[in-house]
Amino acid sequence: MRERVQPYGDELAVVTVTYSPGRTLDTFLDSLAGATTRTDVPVVLADNGSVDGAPERAAAQRPEVTFLPIGENVGYGAAANRGVAALDAAYGWVVVANPDLEWGRGALDTLLDAGRRHPRAGALGPLIREPSGAVYPSARELPSLVAGAGHAALGPVWPDNPWTAAYRRSREDLTERAAGWLSGSCLLLRRAAFDSVDGFDPRYFMYFEDVDLGDRLARAGWRNVYVPSAEVVHVGGASTGKPEVSARMRAEHHRSAYRYLADRNPGPLRAPLRAALRAGLAVRSGLAARAG
Repeated sequence: MRERVQPYGDELAVVTVTYSPGRTLDTFLDSLAGATTRTDVPVVLADNGSVDGAPERAAAQRPEVTFLPIGENVGYGAAANRGVAALDAAYGWVVVANPDLEWGRGALDTLLDAGRRHPRAGALGPLIREPSGAVYPSARELPSLVAGAGHAALGPVWPDNPWTAAYRRSREDLTERAAGWLSGSCLLLRRAAFDSVDGFDPRYFMYFEDVDLGDRLARAGWRNVYVPSAEVVHVGGASTGKPEVSARMRAEHHRSAYRYLADRNPGPLRAPLRAALRAGLAVRSGLAARAG
């Protein structure tokens, strides 16, 4: 962790990680204009090796968009870090978001207002809706061993079990509140906070990089704040919808879950616990693959 934090200005920028996003990127960029009254908000497309040409076309057609080719798929968190690093010090607020979102009107201004109300907020997240209109549980508790085991074991067969409900906080009213972590699909980050913990941990290729970030921000004295008065719609990813990709993502999810829990249970005395975690997650991954 860095001992000194770069002083930043009050400007806003957007970073989105692209990987053959298709037409969803146009929806993302078109709706972004209505999400804030700020003008000249730059958008950095941190590209993990798209082959559909969508990011390049967006950058060629839209003056506010910059194409940042990484050249290979380095994962979500690592690419987001590179996108943030490409911004100069004027940008003290940075949105990191998936390109398959549709912004609600005024959503970013609402998040920024909340950031001013909560000076120790390091990350702020909106309410995320599915295309059906259902609310996605995007502001959750940090996973503990007991609650995590209950959620992992019973979630697929009993979605409303008490461990899953407590972890997802799905039975609570939609009010502005602190959270253990916020979905990385749409985050407004105070750049000083993000910088103070060295951003996302690049060891997470996909999944749990947002859980890990929320935990490390809290340990550094920052808050994760859920702001449901700001809304976005998760319209669905073009790059992860294919069955073969989904299978790889399921496996990656379980690898990341193990990394997160193993990192928080280090040392030789907890080696048996880590072995049990690895075995349990491997079984769950296999069952999920068969079900999928």
